[in-house]
Amino acid sequence: MQEGHNDPSRVQRTWEPPADTELLITSVEREPRRAHRYRVYINEELAFSVHEDIMVKFRLVKGMLIEHRDLHSIMVADELQKAYVQAIRFLGSKPRTRHEIEQRLSQKGYEGSLIQQVLERLTHEQLIDDGQYAKQWTDQRVRNHKKGRLMIKHELQQKGIDKSQIAEAMEELDLEAEQESAFQVGYRKWQNTKGERFDRKQKTFAFLMRRGFPSQVVRQVMQRIDQMERDSEEAEYMNEEDDFLLD
Repeated sequence: MQEGHNDPSRVQRTWEPPADTELLITSVEREPRRAHRYRVYINEELAFSVHEDIMVKFRLVKGMLIEHRDLHSIMVADELQKAYVQAIRFLGSKPRTRHEIEQRLSQKGYEGSLIQQVLERLTHEQLIDDGQYAKQWTDQRVRNHKKGRLMIKHELQQKGIDKSQIAEAMEELDLEAEQESAFQVGYRKWQNTKGERFDRKQKTFAFLMRRGFPSQVVRQVMQRIDQMERDSEEAEYMNEEDDFLLD
């Protein structure tokens, strides 16, 4: 078990006031090297630091009296804010799924119930949407990376997307785009493969299957390539006939 964030008793408990002491905020200072965080001094002692949103929420200003029972609430709220900020940073580079964010926060040591609160907030703010993510990922992988639906489906499962959302993304998949992507990579593989026609067909077929294209799509691509090759051979033959007649 990881120490730190998972243990509620360890949430910023470095400062413990006597139970019968009046708690007066005597100073609030911005932390010089940590953006949006403030140090709160109680009875002239550094008590804790909090994010500015928590400072505003609990109205932590100089001259304010704090109830002992509110201290833990402030610390828990700040811990939640820290987890939220971690999630926002993680989302900053590219879209993420709920599962990916949950894994990231868990690795950082945050407890499960707190992570769920962060996920609900991100969902409410429309910063994460697994259904939309699945559709965008599918379209991008087909068009830009020339991957087939079977591979894409596996990728989405690895990302923790719900089966129903994956199914919906597959239903909205542009079949023509998938077919064209399969042809583009398949024909390139065909052109770069040496050997007899039968061997080239086998290798190209296997290559497309490994990229996750359904067998029906692969067969259609192979038929198209075969027809192109026959047309090319016929055109070449006709040219040779024309040259012979001209001679």
